[in-house]
Parts: sequence; structure tokens; C-alpha cells
Amino acid sequence: MPLDQPFVAFRFEVVLDLDEPTAGLASPLCEAAFAECDGLELTMQVKTLEVGGVNDRQVHLIGPVTAGQLTLKRGMTTNLQLWDWFARGTRPGSVLTAHGQIVVWAADGTPGLEFTLTGCLPVRMRAPGLNAAGAGGVAIEELALVYEKLEVGAAGASLGLSVGIGASVSLSAGIGLSGSVGLSAGIS
Repeated sequence: MPLDQPFVAFRFEVVLDLDEPTAGLASPLCEAAFAECDGLELTMQVKTLEVGGVNDRQVHLIGPVTAGQLTLKRGMTTNLQLWDWFARGTRPGSVLTAHGQIVVWAADGTPGLEFTLTGCLPVRMRAPGLNAAGAGGVAIEELALVYEKLEVGAAGASLGLSVGIGASVSLSAGIGLSGSVGLSAGIS
């Protein structure tokens, strides 16, 4: 699909899978729908140099890249595996990393843009407020993750961006597509 296809911000899916199979946790770890996904971002810290005798400009050099915090809110899923994943991660010596995809759908209902996260660890889980008067409460109010790498690409396209990072991210709904190939930027 060409990148000029309009994407709709309200149609996205999230899928998480463990990097290594673990007893008691099935694959996919999470195939949930969330109402909000906020914070998919990368920021480069630019190093600015001033060259002696050149007063009308500055030289900018590439610096370290960091990710914003991704937050998934008001999630709905049919299992408690995200809670189990978080609980197992609090045990000493237990590191259960996952990888995930957030897919944004085009206006015509086809998968369009894909954000792929690798090396994910849960850092915050928040349940919804409990209210007996409310109907249809959700099992997960908010999920926050840290991740090592973020890739962005379009389904079937040969353009993308891949940046290796260690940063905080809170995750929301999305599904993954294959085909993100891209340029690579390292951290200095």
C-alpha cells in the first residue's frame, strides 16, 4: 500500500508475544483492543557545534536517540496473561521479554502503518476504578512498557525507520504486519 493512503487514528490493534515460550503463558501474550495508544515517538538529542569564525550558522551532529513513553489505556482482553507477565517479571532473575506490533489501519480497512517493538518489559499495570453502578468495566485500564527497539514501516513498502533504544513505553491496542524494512540509526 502506498504511504499516501490516509490512516485513521481510531483503528489500530496491539499484539504482544513472548520472546521465549514460558509455562503458563500462551502465545500471543496479548491480543487486546485499547481505546488509546499515546506516545509513539523518538527524539534525537542533537549535538550543536559552533565553528570559530562562522557567525551565521551552527553545525548539528547526530546524538543519542530516546523514545517517548507509550501508554495504552482502557484495554479489553479475554485473559489475564498481561497481569501474569507483570507478576513474573517482579521475581528476581526472571526476565520475560516480549515483542509487539501496533498496526494502524487505512480508511479502506486495509493494514497500513506498523510500529514494531522488541525487548518489551512491563513496568506498570493499572486496573480500572471499580464502580458497581458502571456497566461493562474493562480488565486493564493502563499498561506501560519499556522497550529496546522501535521499527516503523508500511505493509508491503520498502521504506522504514529502525532505531535501537532503551526507553519507557506504555502500550495500547495494535496488531503487527510484516514488511518493515528500513534505515538504521544507532545510539552514540
